[in-house]
Amino acid sequence: MNDFGYVLATKMLIDNKRKVRFMYREEGKNGDSGWRFFCGDEYQEYVDNPDNLAIYDIQTILDIDKSVSPYLNSVKGMAFEREDENDTFKVASDYGFSADEV
Repeated sequence: MNDFGYVLATKMLIDNKRKVRFMYREEGKNGDSGWRFFCGDEYQEYVDNPDNLAIYDIQTILDIDKSVSPYLNSVKGMAFEREDENDTFKVASDYGFSADEV
């Protein structure tokens, strides 16, 4: 996906080649697509530590989990989740962005 921009993901997701269970898109700029990917069972303290997040090319995510592909053109402010890595993604209605983020 040329010119897609980079994404942020937890190292737990990438290093363990786990499928995405939670993802959201925020405002991106300067090469950032705005996409954030998680395996869904990271503790808040883990996510708050910048050493546990890294910048990746979207192809890195797609090589692990192609099921995110249909959602990548979603507008900023969208969040998706699934209970199990084999379930279908659903809009995460309990994940909210503040008015200045969307």
